[in-house]
Amino acid sequence: MIWPLSILLGCQLAGEAVSRVLGLPVPGPVIGMVLLLVLMAGHRRVPETVAPTAHVILGNLSLLFVPAGVGIVSQLDKVAQYGFGLLAALLGSTVLALAAGVATFRGVARVMGDRR
Repeated sequence: MIWPLSILLGCQLAGEAVSRVLGLPVPGPVIGMVLLLVLMAGHRRVPETVAPTAHVILGNLSLLFVPAGVGIVSQLDKVAQYGFGLLAALLGSTVLALAAGVATFRGVARVMGDRR
């Protein structure tokens, strides 16, 4: 479990370093995920090495949402004050993200030759 965790955290650290050194507007963990994808594509043993640890982390992912819930409860006065704006921002960003995903999918499908 130490080696797979080292691979995962090493990719995240490398992504953070690249993002900060180059001053990129992309978050370091995103760059780390791309690096992990490249690493997995290049070395066939990496996916089978990392998979069990990744499943454990994903199985306990809900624990990471507890601090966010506590933060919301501790700031209920702000939620009450800005609730409508927060709701509008959440709904708007969700709709925009879905539209961007659909547009990207359709664009890739068009490039790949699927004309449906």
